[in-house]
Order: sequence, then C-alpha cells, then structure tokens
Amino acid sequence: MERLKQEFGSLTEEAIDNIRSDRDQTKELLKDLIKYLSADEHRHKEVGLTAAKYVETLQRSNEQLVKIAALKQKVESKEVGLSNEERNEIFNQFQVGVQPDVD
Repeated sequence: MERLKQEFGSLTEEAIDNIRSDRDQTKELLKDLIKYLSADEHRHKEVGLTAAKYVETLQRSNEQLVKIAALKQKVESKEVGLSNEERNEIFNQFQVGVQPDVD
C-alpha cells in the first residue's frame, strides 16, 4: 500500500507540473492574443475561436487540479469504499435506468 501511495504521489506531482507548464504556456499565448486583438477590434472574428480555446484549456486544467486533489485526499485518508455522495449518485443512476414502462 505504501508503494502504491509513493507511485501515486510521484504521478500526481508529474501531472501537476505538466498542468502548470501547460497553463503558463496558455497564459502567454492568451496574452499575445489579447495584444493582437487590442490593436484592432475587428480581429475578434478572426481569432475569437482561438481565444475561446485558450480559456477552455485553462478551465480544463482547473478541473484536472480539482480531480487530482480529490484523488490525493482519498488516497491519503485511506478511504476504502464509496462515499455517501458516490453511493447516492450511483443509486440515482439506477433509479433513472429502472423506471417502469408506462403504456
């Protein structure tokens, strides 16, 4: 179990480093794009989709960090099994799938 924790810790550190690196690169690209847009507002049509993709990349990296933090907390707390929230979510999914046919 301890070896698994160490491997997980190593992988999460690597993932976090990659996320931070990607975020830094994306921020630099976004800064350049903002400078380009500020020179002429008609350029929004030209590069608006690209700007949206940069922002989307930053949002996804936030989500990845949250997921890693949740996993790390779960591993560190030695929590075994499902949380109440996870059980309720699974139960609700079964309820949706088991509804009787109404004729």
